[in-house]
Amino acid sequence: MLKTIVKKVMIIALILIGVLIIAYFAFTNFYPSFGGDDSKEQQLTYQKSEQFKNGKFNNINPVPKDLSFSETVKLMYTFFTTKVPNGRPNKDLKAHKIDATNIAEYEGKARLFWFGHSSFLLQIDKKTILIDPMFGQVAAPHPWLGANRFNKEFPIEIEKLPKIDAVIFSHDHYDHLEYESVLKIKDKTSQFFVPLGLGSHLEAWDVPKDKINELDWWQDIMFETLTLVCTPAQHFSDRKFNTRQSTLWCSWVIQSETENLFFSGDSGYASHFTEIGKKYGPFDLALMECGQYNEMWSDIHMMPEETAQAGIDVKAKKIMPIHWAGFKLALHEWTDPIDRVIVKANELNLEVISPQIGQEIIVGDSINTYTNWWENF
Repeated sequence: MLKTIVKKVMIIALILIGVLIIAYFAFTNFYPSFGGDDSKEQQLTYQKSEQFKNGKFNNINPVPKDLSFSETVKLMYTFFTTKVPNGRPNKDLKAHKIDATNIAEYEGKARLFWFGHSSFLLQIDKKTILIDPMFGQVAAPHPWLGANRFNKEFPIEIEKLPKIDAVIFSHDHYDHLEYESVLKIKDKTSQFFVPLGLGSHLEAWDVPKDKINELDWWQDIMFETLTLVCTPAQHFSDRKFNTRQSTLWCSWVIQSETENLFFSGDSGYASHFTEIGKKYGPFDLALMECGQYNEMWSDIHMMPEETAQAGIDVKAKKIMPIHWAGFKLALHEWTDPIDRVIVKANELNLEVISPQIGQEIIVGDSINTYTNWWENF
């Protein structure tokens, strides 16, 4: 009798597991936000990249560590059950507003507008560029699978953006590359610049292939009067379980005749920052990842003190901490990144700027007039 009951329970469990597996693959194959998959022909072209080995892209250092199933379950349990005091702002982060005319007619000094987290609008040499434009409310493939971002509104609604000369993406994680955002900007964008493999997602979302420029680390490309350089980062990529590290991740150097900017993307602290500084520094401004960190995954996300040191390594005249004030994707207080990086930067005599979402940032400004605005939230 007992054997019969156990047998029935096992059969039911196996059926449930099978149904879940079928549902997962159906969801990931037919729901468009997961993006595209590289073809075998594309993978053959990646063989030329020093980063592509054994069918996937790799960091210079042997990271990130591949977690076992039990370690993954434990990490997920810790993340979803740990209550973090002050993990979110106590009210919505209001954005400074800008209008489409202000953007479309601008011909002044190089400037940026922060949209929160790692998204920017850059205007430089009479060109308008979006960097990691993620305008979704959740950093997940479906609205039910994530918590809302800290700012409900943006400096300008994505539909009202004027013509975009270029879009730059650093990697394919959901807090940087989002399906709905791409749909809303693809027809008004002239060119996309991405690391190797990421173009497969854009093609799946009907971005014309002739608009997509894929680069490997240390490759550069001229975009009219600008030089764009795809530089290393220590991170990883994935949009579903069976595509981990199928696309490359990177940082970016953006150069005009008079300005030099660095965008770190997502990265753990490593020697590539020093190498980038030697090859392309000094930088007028470095937009440096600082947030969503933990000692458990410090190889792929810098701790705030490392962010400050990385600013020194790349030879930045000043840094702006990014990858915070957007989403709760770690177990620290939401203001912890900015508070800690400022303390360390002061020790290193490194200038930090901390604008509010939507506040104009003039790249060449030598006077820091930004306040500790986050203390009001």
